[in-house]
Amino acid sequence: MADDRELQEAVARFVRAFGLHQPDRTPCGQPVPTSEAHALGEPARDGSLRQSEPAHRLRLEKSTTSRLVTQPINRGRAERTPAPDDGRGVPVRLTPHGVQAAGRPAEARTKRFSAVLDRVPQGERADVLRAPTILTEAIDET
Repeated sequence: MADDRELQEAVARFVRAFGLHQPDRTPCGQPVPTSEAHALGEPARDGSLRQSEPAHRLRLEKSTTSRLVTQPINRGRAERTPAPDDGRGVPVRLTPHGVQAAGRPAEARTKRFSAVLDRVPQGERADVLRAPTILTEAIDET
């Protein structure tokens, strides 16, 4: 019982320290809603994605993902394109403005994670790098 409470408190401290509880800005301090940063980040990583793919990757319902994708589309940061091989799938890709908008949080994220990792003692880095994977796998099993 003490271990699960310790984990709960540690995760809560991490969420607060990293700024994950602030929905109007990314944890790296960018003035972009976290949900939109994720919606921009997926097609930025892969070029073009069917609208259903971010739902799976972000672990969200398709309707929620559809709303998330609509935000950057309405802001001119992304566009839906016809699927070349299948009329049912709707690929989403970033516009040049979207590529630029996605780049700012990505660059800030790289700097923030680098700075955090630099402050982790060398002998503990492997454990720190493995811990999120172990936690994610444990969450997936529940």
